[in-house]
Amino acid sequence: MNTLSTTPVAPLLARLFEESAADEAATEAAVADLSDAERMAMMRSKTAYRDLYGRLRHAALAVSPETGRLLYMLARAGRARAIVEFGTSFGISTLHLAAALRDNGGGRLITTEFEPSKAARARRNLEAAGLADLVEIREGDALQTLATGLPDGIDLVLLDGAKPLYPDILGLVEDRLVGGAVIVADNAGFSPAYLDRVRTPGNGYLSMPFGEDVELSVRAA
Repeated sequence: MNTLSTTPVAPLLARLFEESAADEAATEAAVADLSDAERMAMMRSKTAYRDLYGRLRHAALAVSPETGRLLYMLARAGRARAIVEFGTSFGISTLHLAAALRDNGGGRLITTEFEPSKAARARRNLEAAGLADLVEIREGDALQTLATGLPDGIDLVLLDGAKPLYPDILGLVEDRLVGGAVIVADNAGFSPAYLDRVRTPGNGYLSMPFGEDVELSVRAA
């Protein structure tokens, strides 16, 4: 038995994934007036993404159940004690990572979210799961909230916020990554600059696509 598969975490995650799936129509309606090209441009822009995510402020934009389990397994296998997450949203991925910390015997997860209503909802979910003591949610622009106060020896990083910022966020945490640290980037295909950075030999990473949406990298240096 583990924290992820038992009460209160398991039924809470089941409900959150069900709600996320049920909200897909409303999420699509929020961007229905945008063409596919406009959506793509906003996803890749370092400025326009704010409008896009503002439209989606009521959407969970959650990782898949499979990616959630992957996060838990990676954190457990690596015995992670220090984790940084970019993009809290409703806290679904956060719950998976915090469950791994609990089963690892403790640790600290720093996560950041610029939409206050989402941060508040994530806090409620973490409290309901009994995992809030392991998590620090920082509200605001991640380029500021993650610029200071990070732990030495980061074991795992999840990138699941605005895709154009992935290289910048990696730059903020890079000097604190332990050798063998894992970086999971969801929907990294929307950040060509990030993929170029982690896939280029000599930049200190081993990296490969994993599944349909994830780039999985390991700090080799």
